[in-house]
Amino acid sequence: MALSSTPPDLKKFVVDEGHGVKGVSELNLKILPDLFIQPVERRLDMSKVLADESIPVVDILDSENPEIIKSVCDAAEKLGFFQIVNHGVPLNIIEGVKDATHKFFELSSEEKKKYLSQNTPSKNVRYLTSFSPEVDKAYEWKDHLSCFYVSNEEALELWPSVCKHEALEYLKTCDSVIKTLIKILITGLGIPNLNHTNESLLMGSKRINLNYYPVCPNPELSIGVGGHSDASTLTVLLQDQIGGLYVRKQDSDCWIHVPPVKESLTINIGDAFQIMSNGRYKSVEHIVVANAHENRISVPVFVNPRPSDVIGPLPEVMNSGEKALYKQVLYSDYVKHFLRKSTDGKGTVDFAKI
Repeated sequence: MALSSTPPDLKKFVVDEGHGVKGVSELNLKILPDLFIQPVERRLDMSKVLADESIPVVDILDSENPEIIKSVCDAAEKLGFFQIVNHGVPLNIIEGVKDATHKFFELSSEEKKKYLSQNTPSKNVRYLTSFSPEVDKAYEWKDHLSCFYVSNEEALELWPSVCKHEALEYLKTCDSVIKTLIKILITGLGIPNLNHTNESLLMGSKRINLNYYPVCPNPELSIGVGGHSDASTLTVLLQDQIGGLYVRKQDSDCWIHVPPVKESLTINIGDAFQIMSNGRYKSVEHIVVANAHENRISVPVFVNPRPSDVIGPLPEVMNSGEKALYKQVLYSDYVKHFLRKSTDGKGTVDFAKI
């Protein structure tokens, strides 16, 4: 495609007409439009990246092994992030959902536009650019499709046909690894088993996002996703081989790169689990950089309480008499607070602090 000029109403082109940042990238602009230029404080300072530190990679094949349990729980307490291998999700299902992600974003803007908030057949399925285009002053360099899982029937009826089967199959296949991780993590909190009550509280709802980060003309001026922690109990992230995810080291202004590890899944603790563990497990700020060379995709599954659940420190965690750090909050109120502003580091969790 020949070099083209920036459309006169860029927000309209990106958001209302459904072109997204993919459409901007395909204009082959040499200079990043102002709409996507981030303030310096929101960009990643690469001089703060710790080249000699890494996120642990844990083999969870023998998930009842005390050493494996300790490795996972230690990572949840100290780093908030870890990667897992031998997780049981077949490679063909992983590759299938990655291919389906590319196929969705290769659709015409007319097709993708059907899932914009003003057009979508369901509030549970939404295509958007940036984190929250209604409130973001500078847009993040990312398009995504977000699908809240209600039932197989609703997904098959309302999710985009080009990716619904693969996304649903991947989500379903992740269930066993999610349950395994939750069991391990509650063991570390002294909770002996996963029962109906704590299972629905910890993993009562799920959302799958298909993320697309196209080639960016000036990646050093932009970000793929601003620094944030997730609102989830935990997040299961499938990365492609391009990389670009960085995690803040606790209690510092330094960052650790999370490189793609073949056939691994990246796991991070979310705010809900930090709250329910009374601060034992840490949700950690992370950021995604843009890049100038390749289109990147990722597929996070957000494992959450149900919107109607009230979350707070779990009673079993408080049995030792420790002081509660967080109040009881309606989870849907927490998520609304999370979504009504731009990404802001770890700021959201303060909403639940006593």
